[in-house]
Amino acid sequence: MDIGLVLQTDPPADLLVDRMARADRLGFTHGWTFDSVVLWQEPFVVYSRVLERTENLVVGPMVTNPGTRAWEVTASLFATLNDMFGNRTVCGIGRGDSAMRVAGRSPATLARLSLAMAAIKDLAEGREADVDGASLRLPWVRDGALPVWMGAYGPRALELAGRQADGFILQLADPYLTEWMVRAVRAAAADAGRDPAEITVCAAAPAYVTDGSARGLAHAREQCRWFGGMVGNHVADLVARYGHSGAVPQELTDYIEARQGYDYSHHGRADNPDTAFVPDGVVDRFCLLGTVEEHVAKLERLREAGVDQFAVYAMHDDVDGVIDAYGRDVVPAVAGFCHY
Repeated sequence: MDIGLVLQTDPPADLLVDRMARADRLGFTHGWTFDSVVLWQEPFVVYSRVLERTENLVVGPMVTNPGTRAWEVTASLFATLNDMFGNRTVCGIGRGDSAMRVAGRSPATLARLSLAMAAIKDLAEGREADVDGASLRLPWVRDGALPVWMGAYGPRALELAGRQADGFILQLADPYLTEWMVRAVRAAAADAGRDPAEITVCAAAPAYVTDGSARGLAHAREQCRWFGGMVGNHVADLVARYGHSGAVPQELTDYIEARQGYDYSHHGRADNPDTAFVPDGVVDRFCLLGTVEEHVAKLERLREAGVDQFAVYAMHDDVDGVIDAYGRDVVPAVAGFCHY
């Protein structure tokens, strides 16, 4: 199993670059950032520095979207980085949550996302693509390669990921829900005539390593409770679309009944005041909390559910501690996990 690191592009950028360089030395395979340029700094500028400072790390957004950049701009950004540093980028993409809503726009439709994924991949790999009716090609691209991994939760989005994407990003670490969603993605891939095993599965969630004490666990929960609120934004959309029809597991939807709203100025932060509705049980299910041994045991369960990479959301008060603990203890432990 691969281990990735997810950071926000808070200033100073040098600190993020230093942390990504340390993660690269410690055996992390991927370096991810959020892509919400009003809330945080522009990630593609930072990627250039990260790639310059690392040898093996593959970098990309978790996730970008079809609306905040023109598709040819997104493709050119990836293709330029690949030309400078070798093919070491990945395009994580979804409908758009904070980046779109902070700007007063609605997330993209799945139809629009599908068109964008095809165009961005084709352009970044040197092929001609249709962009809103115009046939475009980046003539300077040589031997470009850009895997496109799609973030998804609901049935229609999971179907699109299986039908089209190179990888599937699931932003939670609940083994039961992971198995349910991976099964849906692989079924859609098979229905589309694809080999389901060729789709890379990445689970991403906060990880907090503790000393095993009750006090340590309680602190870790408070530091990671924000994640249940962030996931709740997507879940609220699913409930609005599907209601309680059974199309989406209750294990994902029930907990948002007490949700009252969401302030994006606290998005992805441990001090988010809009997460009081998230119970301890959801934090425990959605995140990785506890001792190193408990992390490794849950990662094994995720591997059994079909996960190829776990990406550590390091948005809490012990960023460096979790990077070091994972590099020292977890990366070597999961290196022997077999992939499907």
